[in-house]
Amino acid sequence: MARIDLRGDALPEGPALRDLLPRADFDVQAALEKVRPICEAVHHRGDAALIDYAEQFDGVKLESVRVPAKALQDALEQLDPAVRAALEESIRRARIVHREQRRTTHTTQVVPGGSVTEKWVPVERVGLYAPGGRSVYPSSVIMNVVPAQEAGVESIALASPAQAEFGGLPHPTILAACALLGVDEVYAAGGATAVAMFAYGTESCAPANMVTGPGNIWVAAAKRYFTGLIGIDAEAGPTEIAVLADATADPAHVASDLISQAEHDPLAAAVLVTDSAELADAVEKELEPQVAATKHIDDRIVPALRGRQSAIVLVDGVDEGLRVVDAYGAEHLEIQTADAAAVAQRVKNAGAIFVGPWAPVSLGDYAAGSNHVLPTGGCACHSSGLSVQSFLRGIHIVDYTRDALADVAHHVVTLAEAEDLPAHGAAIKARFEWKVPGQ
Repeated sequence: MARIDLRGDALPEGPALRDLLPRADFDVQAALEKVRPICEAVHHRGDAALIDYAEQFDGVKLESVRVPAKALQDALEQLDPAVRAALEESIRRARIVHREQRRTTHTTQVVPGGSVTEKWVPVERVGLYAPGGRSVYPSSVIMNVVPAQEAGVESIALASPAQAEFGGLPHPTILAACALLGVDEVYAAGGATAVAMFAYGTESCAPANMVTGPGNIWVAAAKRYFTGLIGIDAEAGPTEIAVLADATADPAHVASDLISQAEHDPLAAAVLVTDSAELADAVEKELEPQVAATKHIDDRIVPALRGRQSAIVLVDGVDEGLRVVDAYGAEHLEIQTADAAAVAQRVKNAGAIFVGPWAPVSLGDYAAGSNHVLPTGGCACHSSGLSVQSFLRGIHIVDYTRDALADVAHHVVTLAEAEDLPAHGAAIKARFEWKVPGQ
């Protein structure tokens, strides 16, 4: 792994510090021009375009984009019992956490006779995306479906790429996860075509109000293309892990956690921030045998660890390390330092924080109860991960009596006239025998 030595000199502020840190090349704007004709083909040709693109991109000739109900049930019945038990436990824990995120209607009495109520209304219909390229992600089905269900979304559809190996259906573990969650509207559609299907609707799929879920650059570009027409969660980029560690960290743990994210994708980012050169050396020594002992070495892990997006960053101390990880804004941030819980409380920017040696990112990916659909590319500096809140809209209900309006009417008129919007003031005056207060 490359090394970036930030010891000795004062760390720069803001963007100057961010510019020193590693990041993957991920040009969504360039990809946008390539997905535009795909999205418009789905708009104008509907299911026929989806079928054509499945043949072009996935190598399968579909008869129908909609997955038959029997295929969902068959996938669940044929699921390995151990995998089913693990999925059920993941669902159970995710529901515990996300149920606590529900919002309740709240009324604020502003003045006697005047109140504002905020009620929370779920999005009516969502389209969820589960990737199916390099790996199969039933865990992403759980992470999208559970918060949508706990928010009260009534109509949930899910798309995942068609797989030639499985007769044009999405991966059977994806289908089994949908069946476990009670999602029966599933489509064999991938990448930008799936996002376009949800945005525009087709003969077989009604349009959705919102699309969520991780994916490759084509999914991210399609989300950008449809921003404004539909709601999106985020333009997810390559996965990231940052580990803030000191000399107390176990180098074997740190190395294994860096590898665990590098195996996702050759663009995955693995960043170690440490004030211990000895730990850095020990982690690099651990990487070689651990990488050699696993899978996906040449096509994912080695390119990810050696890529410009990954590095060991040396700092003078944990305080400086905190400044670095806050500037980086990692999707996943592990704290492996002395008094890790206290250090974690000082972090300002991260998608999710994993405290100490017994909370690796892998736990959060599957069974911590937290959500693993998280902001990438530094977006944790301004955005949150997927949650129940993602699927809710807050609506204000304003309820004032005549006396309550009369009490504040002159302020409203004054502000309307200050903004040169006299009709706003006239809408107030029309309700009263108007006179200037005090005359």
